[in-house]
Amino acid sequence: MVKKILLVEDEKSIAEGIIYNLKNEGMRVTHVDEGPIALDLFEEEHFDLVILDIMLPEISGLDICRSIRKTSNVPIIMVTARDDEVDKITGLEIGADDYITKPFSVKELISRVKAVMRRSQFSPPTNGSQKINFADNGKIIVGDIEMSPLRYEAKVKGELIDLRPREFELLYFLCDNAGNLVSREELFDQVWGYSFVGNSKTLDVHIQRIRERIEENPKKPKRLITIRGMGYKLIDE
Repeated sequence: MVKKILLVEDEKSIAEGIIYNLKNEGMRVTHVDEGPIALDLFEEEHFDLVILDIMLPEISGLDICRSIRKTSNVPIIMVTARDDEVDKITGLEIGADDYITKPFSVKELISRVKAVMRRSQFSPPTNGSQKINFADNGKIIVGDIEMSPLRYEAKVKGELIDLRPREFELLYFLCDNAGNLVSREELFDQVWGYSFVGNSKTLDVHIQRIRERIEENPKKPKRLITIRGMGYKLIDE
């Protein structure tokens, strides 16, 4: 099935390059350069992924992302003209799946698009730790955390917790490796779908959001702990 991409970008030359390369990959692209039009289109049509510039006239990309997240978990890649950590963290906190900074390689953007769409068709890892209890119905249970990949549901102490798709996949992978150290590089490779190069707050933001849902005191985590300079470990209680 042909994937439909909504591209919201007000710089014509950049938009043309993205459209050309996405079409070469067999994707269908709808391009708009204004926020209000993007929101109207999103309500009327189905899209498999949104590429969203932060700096737009009338409505910012961040506000568009907030609006989309009220009704949809469609994958969103944010595009920013500045290497501004605040913009990146804000975008991730409000629900963006990834971001890329201008100027960027179109090949890198295409790789990220493919990786994000692969994750949206999530299939659970199969190389899990032997410590994990796989229930008969396919759930993974680690202590009081219960993951149901077919339903995309997670529970703590029997109560449903609100996780975005990326957060679910991160927690699932950590549960599947409960009790073991998982490096940042491995998380990027297995969950993001590519080898990440550079200093990014992407993972930190998602880890913090998970802690807010599974820890009694997220500021002093006891379940999902950081091994400084190495990675993370989910304690198998």
